[in-house]
Amino acid sequence: MSSGAISWSSKKQQIITLSTTEAEFISAATCSCQVIWLRRLLEMLQCRQQGPTKVFCDNVSVIKISKNPVLHGRSKHIDVHYHFLCNLCNDGTVDLLFCRSEDQVADIMTKPLKQAAFVKLRGLLGVCSVDQTFT
Repeated sequence: MSSGAISWSSKKQQIITLSTTEAEFISAATCSCQVIWLRRLLEMLQCRQQGPTKVFCDNVSVIKISKNPVLHGRSKHIDVHYHFLCNLCNDGTVDLLFCRSEDQVADIMTKPLKQAAFVKLRGLLGVCSVDQTFT
């Protein structure tokens, strides 16, 4: 909220996927479940969100499939219950946007990074180094 991260999750997927597109699609659908939960929580706190929640994804195929859910060769193995992501995109609850891999802020939590990438992503998170806090 207010450009700060309020929720983060990393866990092993429960199913085996046949492609990276399928894995990313399932990940985006899981993220959308969290989006719905957070939106409902904010509504109970009298803080209704206007417009769609932005969900960033670094896979262009997932974004295309979510906006046009025709049967593609890449998506035919995706289980039907994950296709509710398409419904969320179509009704304006979620806006799935492209984010370059090097700008994925969550990578700081899940991948080993070179120092330059680490410092960049740490800055995007709004976290400062220990040295900066005492100067």
